[in-house]
Parts: sequence; structure tokens; C-alpha cells
Amino acid sequence: MTTTTANEKKERFTPEIRAEIDRWIAKYPAEWKQSAVMGALMVVQDSNGGWLTTELMDQVATYLDMPPIAVYEVATFYSMYELKPVGKHKICVCTNVSCMTNKSDLIVEHLEKKLGIGFGEVTEDGRFSLKEVECLGACGGAPMMQIGRQYYENLTPEIVDAILEGLE
Repeated sequence: MTTTTANEKKERFTPEIRAEIDRWIAKYPAEWKQSAVMGALMVVQDSNGGWLTTELMDQVATYLDMPPIAVYEVATFYSMYELKPVGKHKICVCTNVSCMTNKSDLIVEHLEKKLGIGFGEVTEDGRFSLKEVECLGACGGAPMMQIGRQYYENLTPEIVDAILEGLE
């Protein structure tokens, strides 16, 4: 059995991943490069099919010269990071006050019935996952959901069906 050193783990980042993380690091003074942790986690998560493994978080910690626990704290605190596999299309449904009062519960029920999954689950074909999220800052368009980086507002079951049908 061979062991992997921190330097070898760092080298597993492709040059493209390192370049993207370096762009985040460049936004901060050199002594504050750890401030790039959120951006680095997004880069690594995106390159890994939308979720983070402990090994990937450890690699971010090594790359940013910070304790792994500090990276885990960020990854477990913010809802945009996933610690288990997600579907090709991660559907985030806001269930906070504005969306709730505008019947987000009906959107959730419709999605659960249509996809056959609940929050935190992935469809058998791996195409969709469903996540409950707090406010996404689109209260004026409630109820709303986010798929990838796209917001969808003023939802009805019919609009949801059209959106899902339009996804690859």
C-alpha cells in the first residue's frame, strides 16, 4: 500500500482547476489567500459533477495552506456545497416566507410527484435531484426555484413542467 503526500494530492488538480482557483486567490492580498476558499470549493465541486468529497476538500485545504477542518466548516455551513452526489440538474426550491405564502408547497408537491423523489434525493436515472433551500433573494417572483445558475420565478405546475421538459 502506498501513501499519498500532500504535494501529490495537490498535483491531482488539473492545470485548468489550479488556474481557476488562482484567479480567486488573486482577488485577495497574498497573506489572505485562504479567503478564496468559497470560490475554490465551487471550482472543485463543479469539476466533480456537482459535489465535494473529503479528498477534494483536503486538496483545497492543502492548496490554500489552511487546516482541513476550516474547509469542512465552510463546505458544511453553506447550502451551495454538496457533500453527496447530486443529479445532473439540481433543482433548488425556495420554501422561505415569501415563496411559502405564494404556494411553494404546491410546487414542491408537484416536483416530488413528477420526479418520484423528495428533498435530498436523486432520480434513479441520475438526471434530477431536489433540494430545499432558504431564501434565494427573488421574493418578488415567488414561488421560485433555481436549477444550476438559472432562476425560475412565478412558478406554476405547468411552468415547472415546461422548464423540466426543456432541460437536456
